[in-house]
Amino acid sequence: MRIHHLNCGSMCPIGKRLINGDGGWLASAHMCCHCLLIEGRNGLILVDTGLGTGDVTNPRRLGMPFVNVVRPRLLMQETAIHQIRDLGLDPRDVHHIVPTHLDLDHAGGLSDFPGAQVHVYRTELDAALARSSFRERDRYIPAQWAHGPKWSPRDVTGESWFGFDAVRALPDTDEEVLLVPLTGHTRGHCGVAVRTDRGWLLHCGDAYFFRGEMDAEPHCPVGLSLFQSLLQMHGPSRIANQRRLRELNQAHGDEVTLFCAHDAVELSNMRTRDHRLPPRTAEHAA
Repeated sequence: MRIHHLNCGSMCPIGKRLINGDGGWLASAHMCCHCLLIEGRNGLILVDTGLGTGDVTNPRRLGMPFVNVVRPRLLMQETAIHQIRDLGLDPRDVHHIVPTHLDLDHAGGLSDFPGAQVHVYRTELDAALARSSFRERDRYIPAQWAHGPKWSPRDVTGESWFGFDAVRALPDTDEEVLLVPLTGHTRGHCGVAVRTDRGWLLHCGDAYFFRGEMDAEPHCPVGLSLFQSLLQMHGPSRIANQRRLRELNQAHGDEVTLFCAHDAVELSNMRTRDHRLPPRTAEHAA
């Protein structure tokens, strides 16, 4: 019943000082695609998929601007399906995928798990399928879901989670996995909260990019700040949700552990902790 922290895509843009906040101006930065693999009671659950085997085999589908600027390493051994096999698990047991959003570096592995249900906010799915703006035509790659995923679109409901709206992503399972709306980066971007034996994990996706943004006195390397502004679909919502996440971190940091998708230091720190699902309750057993 373990929860594994995977890097499903290393990215190495030029400008380490601008991206990571240290190192040389022309050195290669290090960013990751932080995904969760949950060993559930009834199968495996992926939170985000990172880049997939189709992206590694055919990088051109990602678009040359992404490949040349973001500079993904595109290693087959970093794909989620290969890491699941390396853990001695069966990729066919991935029954559920819960993306924070459907940007190309979060949804690339969908086609590696064609039997999985994909749980996503309806507004995000609609935006990804319509690709109605120039920015959305670059960020959403139809080839990544050309196999016809088993979409399970969800609407935001009134359940409250630490002051945020939330909805159970997997209502028919014992695992508590919640979609938490954190819009702004994309139209339907969300966080994914997972209850563990040590409290909650909150995968914040791209709601923020640098660990310092969650400090009481927030700070972020200038390159990442610019990058977030350039990619945002609605700036006021993104900034407001960052502020709410910061308040959550300050008020409930002992109950909720926050991390984002691309901070490699956060990923390294999370890998030092042993997160497991909470014991099954009498209610679940019934």
